[in-house]
Amino acid sequence: MRIGVVTFPGSLDDRDALRAVKIAGGTPVPLWHGDEDIKGVDAVVLPGGFSYGDYLRCGAIARFAPVMNEIIRLAGPPTQVSSGLPVLGICNGFQVLTESHLLPGALVRNEKQQFICRDQKLRIERTGTTWTNGYEQGQEIVVPLKNGEGGFVADDATLDMLEGEGRVVARYLEVNPNGSYRDIAGVSNASGTVVGLMPHPEHATEAGYGPEVNNGTDGLAFFTSALQGVLSA
Repeated sequence: MRIGVVTFPGSLDDRDALRAVKIAGGTPVPLWHGDEDIKGVDAVVLPGGFSYGDYLRCGAIARFAPVMNEIIRLAGPPTQVSSGLPVLGICNGFQVLTESHLLPGALVRNEKQQFICRDQKLRIERTGTTWTNGYEQGQEIVVPLKNGEGGFVADDATLDMLEGEGRVVARYLEVNPNGSYRDIAGVSNASGTVVGLMPHPEHATEAGYGPEVNNGTDGLAFFTSALQGVLSA
């Protein structure tokens, strides 16, 4: 299975995501922001970083990159219940997904106006997605978190919709690091093919290099899930 990872100007974690795909057993495919061809990949990861320097809003300029035209077309609208191109947006990639309207809500400046870098405990709330089917419902994991504008916000109607349709993918535990409404760390589209997550699972895929919990590999299942999810689709 081929999973593409997009590099935008200012991406920081593209190589980490490519390595995570390889560790999971997939074939990593580098994709360039200026290309409209996504090389026939089976899924796409939008990595973390500061795309285009976040000069307008985080992810706002990346949303108009040529490569995103094809990704948006293939992924389909957020209300789509049939399968489209699987896409995982991590941190800045999550911001790109909301700016692209592939996911609802928005990401804003952290509540305490400070950049945060910590190992973060999460609870997996939805396992019926392309990217989380390898987890158990309610499973608690620890992965790194690093963001300055990671607060997930939406109006009450949107939050109620996400809760009611079971589209909250992950929730912060023990501490809400950035003021995200209802402790939401990640959400999905209706079909579960598009997922946005503020913490960084790609930094917890290899024993000895992640948090000192479960050998530091709690994030690996995001990538092995994609392999299993696409192959079984």
